[in-house]
Amino acid sequence: MGIPTVVDRLIQQAIMQVLTPIFEQQFSDNSYGFRPKRSAQGALKQSQKNITDGYKYVVDMDLERYFDTVNHSRLIQILSETIKDGRVISLIHKYLNAGVMSGGVFERSEEGVPQGGPLSPILGNIMLNECDKELERRGHRFVRYADDLMIFCKSRRAAERTLKNIAPFIEGKLFLRTNREKTKVVNVTKVKFLGYGFYIYRGQGRLRVHPQSIQKLKDKIRQITGRSNGMGIQRRKERLQQIVRGWVNYFKLADMKNILKPLDEWMRSRIRMLTWKRWKKIKTRFTNLKKLGLEEERAWMWANTRKGYWRTAHSPILLRTLSNDRLKRAGYPNFYDYYLQVTV
Repeated sequence: MGIPTVVDRLIQQAIMQVLTPIFEQQFSDNSYGFRPKRSAQGALKQSQKNITDGYKYVVDMDLERYFDTVNHSRLIQILSETIKDGRVISLIHKYLNAGVMSGGVFERSEEGVPQGGPLSPILGNIMLNECDKELERRGHRFVRYADDLMIFCKSRRAAERTLKNIAPFIEGKLFLRTNREKTKVVNVTKVKFLGYGFYIYRGQGRLRVHPQSIQKLKDKIRQITGRSNGMGIQRRKERLQQIVRGWVNYFKLADMKNILKPLDEWMRSRIRMLTWKRWKKIKTRFTNLKKLGLEEERAWMWANTRKGYWRTAHSPILLRTLSNDRLKRAGYPNFYDYYLQVTV
């Protein structure tokens, strides 16, 4: 990361606003990252269309540390073909060579585009636009979001041939590095793109939430529903609501009704477990269970239980006292309900 100063950010933003309308005329319709009126959803819908049209194999390109390995000379050459004002080119070159602070130590930037400033996204797109033009010239179907590139083919053999032909162009003409281990030819059902997975139903390309994205979500919820994060009850509710809204809005294109109810059950169990941990003392548990409508004898028995936290969270007692409706009234969010709000 290279975070510019306020003055540098202002100048970079001004350069970006001038360059954007000029290069937007050159950019490919198959490029969706960091461009006005384009988004990840557009890239996913185009991918769906390609799959429905019979392109069921993909070259999943992985550009190794792309933003760190952009060749300055090649980038300046590409810029100079369109921008004829030498002062602008010189200023951009100075920003590329400005260096970064890493751990309080200055490091020279002899290659790469430092991320964190307004200029890096458009410079990254300008560099990879050369790859886009080459793919279009060869008649390939592809979708690119920043440095995430998928080339669609109708057969595995065609995809392998495409990879064999395009890799030398990327490495020899653009001086970028392809990660040979992660770059692969696979069926679309085995690929992860922008957090989504794909499947085919009755000949149509459909979207699903990739299992790794679900795991990342669970890891985030585990962190928020842990006791060691210093969050108060209200702050935790607000944070969970932000995550639920953001996650559902991003993945709403996917067919995910069948995963939301189990996800809600798991999150409610985490909340019940956290609540039980907060009721640390036997007296506190006994008092709260009675307040929640449990008869005194059973409340005393469960206040003294030796069962583990996770097992107790699934017990009939907590399912009854900390019911789904009670948690909802308390302000805890629900994936399934919010999904219905934004999709129906």
